[in-house]
Amino acid sequence: MRVVICGGGVIGACTARFLALRGCEVVVVERHRVAGAASGKSGGFLALDWCDGSPLRPLARRSFALHAELAAAFPDRWGYRRLPTAAVTLTRKAGRAAPGLPGWLAPEARFGGWLGTPETTAQVDPEAFTTSMMDLARERGARLVQGVVQGIGRSADGGRATGVVVDGEVLAADAVVIAMGPWSVLAAAWLALPAVHGLEGHSLVFDDPGAAAAALFVDCPAPGGGQGAPEVIPRPDGTTYVCGLPSRRPLPEDPAAVVADERFLEQLRQMIRGFAPGLAAAPVRHGGACFRPVTEDGLPLIGPVAGLEGAFVATGHSVWGMLNGPATGEALAALIMDGASATVDLAPFDPARLPALAVQAT
Repeated sequence: MRVVICGGGVIGACTARFLALRGCEVVVVERHRVAGAASGKSGGFLALDWCDGSPLRPLARRSFALHAELAAAFPDRWGYRRLPTAAVTLTRKAGRAAPGLPGWLAPEARFGGWLGTPETTAQVDPEAFTTSMMDLARERGARLVQGVVQGIGRSADGGRATGVVVDGEVLAADAVVIAMGPWSVLAAAWLALPAVHGLEGHSLVFDDPGAAAAALFVDCPAPGGGQGAPEVIPRPDGTTYVCGLPSRRPLPEDPAAVVADERFLEQLRQMIRGFAPGLAAAPVRHGGACFRPVTEDGLPLIGPVAGLEGAFVATGHSVWGMLNGPATGEALAALIMDGASATVDLAPFDPARLPALAVQAT
């Protein structure tokens, strides 16, 4: 069986890995580069139980376990480690310290309790994880093609996907997977897909060799008024990642055109100066921006595309793409190869639960 996966982010890479493990012939088509969008610019934060109480619970718990299994099988490849997670609130007076928190927090940054322990929260380097999943798939025979997906090939009766049109040429396939993150919305011109939006966020990565190994979720004033909710993720390589302040810029058609806006980066720096002046003074290794894919109801689209046999979609994971990549890839590979997933019930993520944007078969 030959499967063409459109998209080289974490969802596409994990799906390629699990399909290749099952002996499937896999071709991944990527316009920009593997992990070139949100999959390479996120925090890489993982949580066992933060999706409890929602339909994401089984997917998240299965994926958290898979992350641990993958890290044990391939140690030291993508910076996986367990770590505690704390809540921090910026107040008007000095707060109380907690063991394991970095010394660069402001005196007014109050420890608000532990949100996770090393048993329930962890991290990966997102770019290293995504590229490693793709490398592991390629070691099993998967092929990576750089190009622009322009449409879906169809059978003579129009009822089955027969391939993907890439830069004017058809890549034949028995099944097609749309896993292009927020750019999956482009496929609504060819398939009956619900809306997928891009939620932009900015981030800064600081050189910070003295950081403690605890992730922080901060409640503090945002520039211009209101409250901010920055996430602070220390990494084993001596850097600390901070993200926050979602923006509403339009999604560019080409992922390569996504660049950070210095105005938003400066606002993020300003917010960091308030709760962590010592971190704000550290050298900035780089600043970035990315668009996370979101759906109307906040749940991912994972499953077959209505009206076209052999077409599947996997996108819309919002902030939990890195966490849920492995379980999504495993379940989707089983759905394609066996007709159903034995590990996670994909019914809550059926794309047909939401209205399609358009159906314009080409």
